Amino acid sequence: MRKIVECIPNFSTSDPNVVEAILEEIRRIQNACLLDHTFDGYYNRLVVSFIGDEDSVLQAALNSAIKAIALINMNKHKGQHPRLGAVDVVPFVPLRNATMEDCVELAKAFGRRLAEAHHVPVYLYGEAASRPEAENIDWVRQGEYEGLHKMIKRPGREPDFGPKEPHPTAGATIVGARSIMVGFNVNLGTMNLEVAKRVAGAVHAKKGGLTDVRAMAAMIPEKDMTQIGMSIGDFKKTPLYRVLELVKIEAGRYGVPIVGAEFCGLVPLQALMDVAKYYLKVEELEEDRIIEIAVQKALEQT
Repeated sequence: MRKIVECIPNFSTSDPNVVEAILEEIRRIQNACLLDHTFDGYYNRLVVSFIGDEDSVLQAALNSAIKAIALINMNKHKGQHPRLGAVDVVPFVPLRNATMEDCVELAKAFGRRLAEAHHVPVYLYGEAASRPEAENIDWVRQGEYEGLHKMIKRPGREPDFGPKEPHPTAGATIVGARSIMVGFNVNLGTMNLEVAKRVAGAVHAKKGGLTDVRAMAAMIPEKDMTQIGMSIGDFKKTPLYRVLELVKIEAGRYGVPIVGAEFCGLVPLQALMDVAKYYLKVEELEEDRIIEIAVQKALEQT
């Protein structure tokens, strides 16, 4: 049975020309299918999602990373999202007939080949981590790009592949394997970044917040608001409605309203069904009650 893997590389750019060049490297790989991409100026970050079999996903990930290294100069990069390099993070996610072990091997193959061919230091994280601390991507990103040249030389912080010094323009890359994650951002009706940081801290798992949630605050001046950018590592343990309600409670302490929300990348159907069950008070809602799913299953059986 054919294995299907998802790759969600994050690149440090919001230049439309660079974005298109990176996407084209993915489109031209046979059996790789580009699903989604988002980018913006305030994070100065491109998030891409594509799927395919193991070989096509690995080749598309390598080709897009090579193009990004050629076009992005981290010495000129500014952005609110934590990052280590031009190709900041490359996670592999098992979808259909693939295992986490398959994705760990893909992550190691990607990291090894990128480091050997292009002299970029590569760190393994998540399920592919070679040391316990590196399971947490926040630990890997400590110091960010600006502090990388010092952090990389500290004992215990050597890269898993490549040189023990940053690439002169591309910094370093983090690669790993993980389960499906939800990128969920909530917009606050305030320009007070300090308030937004307090709200983010109250939600962030490592600061006493919700399980498997990483949160940060960002300023969006063109929209006169701030944003709580979140990554929900296990939406089954911590459903979206619980995240939204806690953000609402914490923001309410400062008289700040929620003015909108957005997903970064694709979202699992089950995560949306959980939200519908909670807010609509629907007790029985399963996938086979969704008309598109029911039609798809019926067509597959004909």
